[in-house]
Amino acid sequence: MLSAISGFFLPFQGLRLMLSPGLRRYVLVPLLLNIVLFAALAYFAGSYFDVFMDEWLPQHSWLEFVRWILWFLFAVTYALAVFFGFTLIANLIAAPFNALLAARVEEKLTGILPADSDESLLRAVAPAVAGEIGKIFYFVSRALPLLVLFFVPGVNILASIGWLIFGFWFLAIEYADYPMGNHALRPNQQREQLRRRRFKALAFGAGVTTMMLIPVLQFAAMPAAVAGATRLWVDDLRPQQG
Repeated sequence: MLSAISGFFLPFQGLRLMLSPGLRRYVLVPLLLNIVLFAALAYFAGSYFDVFMDEWLPQHSWLEFVRWILWFLFAVTYALAVFFGFTLIANLIAAPFNALLAARVEEKLTGILPADSDESLLRAVAPAVAGEIGKIFYFVSRALPLLVLFFVPGVNILASIGWLIFGFWFLAIEYADYPMGNHALRPNQQREQLRRRRFKALAFGAGVTTMMLIPVLQFAAMPAAVAGATRLWVDDLRPQQG
């Protein structure tokens, strides 16, 4: 229980870590990317949906009340899209910066820079993007069967719970990849390490999800999660020295 609680608060500890002197410059670019993408997605999605509503359900018609229902459904759908689609896109773009941030956070925590980390942003782009594409395939291959279960009567309730748990697990994989990737661990090795502390990893994913739901704080969720995942690696996942 204590392990799960500490895992949940790791992203919030990461928020404090990423604001430490010497780390802020590694946070600025991912943070700006996060804000720009989030705002652009909200603006264009809302604008196109508003045009659609005006065309099919004009204001001051007798079906105007339906507009409010559809806007609510749109808001829920948008929230789900942000949780997964936006997370994938934002991390795909910011992956090289996140790897550098994870390396510097680990150096701050341990005093040692990971041997396999690369301080050259250009050289870090290819492996970082390749890793993100691999995570997208992992997500899709597991998410599609869960989505199918939503249409099976009597099973869809369990599918909802399964989707939530899978979301927590995927967020743990997403962000723990950066510190573990700095030590040249392959994706299957990373997942094996996370399974050793499965409940703490799931609690970490729940903490990231919670942060993404908090207005304004959601913009800092990505770098905070990277820093929190690095602490998870340092404290619980890396092989013990000596």
